[in-house]
Amino acid sequence: MSDTDAERIQRANRLLKEKLLARMPGQGVYETAVEGLRLSRREEPHKVENCFSEPIAAVIVQGFKRSVLGSEEYRYGENQCLVAGVDMPSSSCVLDATRDRPFLAVALVLDKGLITRLAAETPAPQESTTIRNKGISIDNVDPDVLEAFLRLVELLDKPGQIPVLAPLIVREIHYRLLLGPQGAHLRGINTLGSQGNQIAKAINWLKSNYREPLQVDSLARLVNMATSTFHRHFKEVTTLSPLQFHKRLRLYEAQRLMLAERETAAGAALAVGYESPAQFSREYKRLFGEPPHRDIMRGR
Repeated sequence: MSDTDAERIQRANRLLKEKLLARMPGQGVYETAVEGLRLSRREEPHKVENCFSEPIAAVIVQGFKRSVLGSEEYRYGENQCLVAGVDMPSSSCVLDATRDRPFLAVALVLDKGLITRLAAETPAPQESTTIRNKGISIDNVDPDVLEAFLRLVELLDKPGQIPVLAPLIVREIHYRLLLGPQGAHLRGINTLGSQGNQIAKAINWLKSNYREPLQVDSLARLVNMATSTFHRHFKEVTTLSPLQFHKRLRLYEAQRLMLAERETAAGAALAVGYESPAQFSREYKRLFGEPPHRDIMRGR
């Protein structure tokens, strides 16, 4: 990175911190008037949050974070960008945050259709000819990407301009991500006909049908892949087997139902497709470390 790029990142980071601190007086995740744009502030370290994350680009503006995405652990911090090209089970915690120096991040939900169109229109950079199928990438943020995020956050102060200008900046962020070091990952998932794109279609099917018993052979046929090939590429993209991915979809949704909607363990198990409460309890404890009732009481 050149001195000029480093100076651009330092300036954009400083201005983003000022904007985020002014807009987020307390900790939490803030939805904005720009569709898909979310702002985060955390003041308590080590509180684990589980979710099934959407395809997203997230930039850490201040602080550090530890995330387990699929079966792999990532640690990343200020001026680094996480790009997830597919829906992934995520378990995250902030590593250092206080009221005086909170963790700050800005994230944009990615438009898979827009990425596909831009990837078809934009040749891949010569230095990045390899199509990577892995669904997750973390790298130092590109100054062009960080400055585009800054302009998008600044636009929140001019709500009348959002309908016209926000789509242009959102498109620019997608475009610049494709041109940058993380673009190969996005191309591998969103290029029509690629094996990564077939796996992405299988993930979409699983999200819509997670309550149903998993038939891996049938799912492989649905995306026109041999079962062994499907297994291999599914794990390459998500770091999980189809069965592990299916279980986490169910268990993360069950945990959400119990925490957010105060559903009972038996009701949550039935809602996500388990026929046996005992099996649900065993698999829940195996993933989260405690039986459902104890875990939910601690979470509440």
